[in-house]
Amino acid sequence: MSTIEQPGLHFATLAKIAYMTEKDSKPIAHTMGYTKIKLIDHKGAECLFLENNERIVLAFRGTEPKEFSDIKADLKAWKRPSETDGMVHQGFFDYLERIWDSVVRHINYGDRENKELYICGHSLGGAMATLAASRLEDRVVACYTYGSPRVGGSVWRDKAHFLHYRYVNNNDVVPKVPLWLMGFRHHGELHYVNYYGNIRALTPWQRIKDGWRGRMKAWSKLELFDGARDHSMDAYERKIANN
Repeated sequence: MSTIEQPGLHFATLAKIAYMTEKDSKPIAHTMGYTKIKLIDHKGAECLFLENNERIVLAFRGTEPKEFSDIKADLKAWKRPSETDGMVHQGFFDYLERIWDSVVRHINYGDRENKELYICGHSLGGAMATLAASRLEDRVVACYTYGSPRVGGSVWRDKAHFLHYRYVNNNDVVPKVPLWLMGFRHHGELHYVNYYGNIRALTPWQRIKDGWRGRMKAWSKLELFDGARDHSMDAYERKIANN
């Protein structure tokens, strides 16, 4: 298996450049060792495909506030049967389906079946990355998500056995939806970024107290709601880089 220095940061950067145009993403991807970069795009759903001699990466683009189709996907918070086991979020499933056939063609072309596969994404892109990894769990090495919402029910979560590193930054509001009371659950190993910018394994009660530290700091600056700020991919990348 190839070695990736600071993988949490590496895939955070790839999740960030997935928001860029293909042209703008290429110089950054090249400095990170990727020789082939291709934007897969259909009806608003996007995935940045990256490749080098050792691995291929699928970096799914997150929510663009100006894209109505993105907002519709986020709002369709009812469940439907997954392609594996259990139930998943209808909107996220539909969004992934738009580009799924193209994604599969890209990762299976030529000798790519012999290369390591990694998947990453932020926000809506994290939800798509999680669902994609569950459908490719016999092949994917690991999935890295940042500020991802919940994507499936408890049966789906318990039967999805891929390696998943799930990053959550302090008061990021997106990982709190869809609501737990609606039957949605998170998958993966939580990497919580606390108020001080450190990645820590905290209990739920410790995370609640840490969240209040963030809110009090925001209120002292007359920032009434810091959930959106903490959801920024820039914030994730910056804080992970300091660990």
